[in-house]
Amino acid sequence: MGKLQRKPNRIPEYDYSQVGAYFVTICTSDMSHLFGKIVGAAVPGRPHTVLSNTGKIIENAINYYNENLNGISFDVFVIMPNHIHAIISINHEEAPAGGRGRPPLQRVVGNLKAFVSKQVGFSPWQKGFHDHIIRNDRAYQKIWEYIENNPYTWVEDRYYSKEETP
Repeated sequence: MGKLQRKPNRIPEYDYSQVGAYFVTICTSDMSHLFGKIVGAAVPGRPHTVLSNTGKIIENAINYYNENLNGISFDVFVIMPNHIHAIISINHEEAPAGGRGRPPLQRVVGNLKAFVSKQVGFSPWQKGFHDHIIRNDRAYQKIWEYIENNPYTWVEDRYYSKEETP
């Protein structure tokens, strides 16, 4: 029996370096709860993620990107116990090109994953990441709301499990 082939999750003919917005989901390896835990779901108010040390490293890295990287921004993001959702925008043609021929989107996600892995001493990540090209303002708004409301809907989330964060 041959080795399983991973299905490419990028659209081969799409230019990921062009100006645009992308809905990105990055998951932990084995869907482990490494980034924090959701609190406040059973009380009035807004449920939110209490970040673990790994979650705080991720948040700091994303904030650093937003403050220091021209041409690419995390417009909105949420760090959940076992995944991250974000809208990453490539804002202009001067966005830095990806290393080794990789477009900026893949470079940014790869660099984020590598930085966090180095800081925590192991790779918490699932291989690859999921992306969706945001094609219009209506879709952008709908995805933004989904990201902001993700802690509210945690127990219905496809990535949900009752596992507690270490």
